[in-house]
Amino acid sequence: MSARLLCEGRVVIVTGAGRGLGRAHALAYAAEGARLVVNDLGVGLDGVPAADSPARRVAEEIRAAGGEAVAHGGDIATAEGAASLVRAALDTYGRLDTLVNNAGFLRDRMLVNLDEDDWDAVMRVHLKGHFLPLRQAAAHWRAEAKAGRAPDARVVNTSSGAGLLGSVGQGNYSAAKAGIVALTLVAAAEMERHGVQVNAIAPAARTRMTERTFADTMAAPGSGFDAMDPGNVSPLVVWLGSAASAGVTGRVFETEGGRITVMEGWRPGPSIDKGARWTPAEAGETARELLTRAETPGAVYGAR
Repeated sequence: MSARLLCEGRVVIVTGAGRGLGRAHALAYAAEGARLVVNDLGVGLDGVPAADSPARRVAEEIRAAGGEAVAHGGDIATAEGAASLVRAALDTYGRLDTLVNNAGFLRDRMLVNLDEDDWDAVMRVHLKGHFLPLRQAAAHWRAEAKAGRAPDARVVNTSSGAGLLGSVGQGNYSAAKAGIVALTLVAAAEMERHGVQVNAIAPAARTRMTERTFADTMAAPGSGFDAMDPGNVSPLVVWLGSAASAGVTGRVFETEGGRITVMEGWRPGPSIDKGARWTPAEAGETARELLTRAETPGAVYGAR
């Protein structure tokens, strides 16, 4: 008697699934029995649409391997595109169990050279592109819960080490990825009563984005374990999107190669309460005293 697959019967949406991490996630979910909606707008690194359809190619790859998948090429950073994404799952399979928000691109500049358009574009795709599909899926799951059909739903968001520690030359990307962590925490708290768990990952892997930004560390080795293969990240994403992750919500995991780390975010450190208003000089002296007792923060990526 064959063992039941981890995601057998579940319907999973993966955004940005035409290449890189998203493609790896989609293939990994399909291997565990999930039925997929493969979303990708098919754009270049700068967000400009390309002529091909990577979402269609990945869906065909899944079907050729005996799985079930449909392609969705809509812009999930628009209300219409996000709504059509969720409808694609419901119209095709009659349900939705897991949403993996993964889509994104880069427009790297040092802050003094960062145009407003480059700021807005990255915020739109990463942060708004997480919010709108999440809102659509959450509304569906809340309606299901209110109708007495309690879901066992999962959301996996994609942050980054840049969002946790910052990254020189990536002010827009770092801010967007930090916003995704905050959105994850809020969504986890709001949606738990409706049967929805929301977590985030901060992956390190070789993708079109990282190959250019961190070329030296992302290069594939000639032999041995390829720590930067995006497929290394997907097992945790699949588990978080499955019923097996029951009770895990509002968490952020850093994952790279064979390593998984639970990230522990902002929490109170050393504190002094005067019980009255400080003078500026007193506040400064107190801040310096507290810093001598505080942990040293992690280094910003790329800092010199």
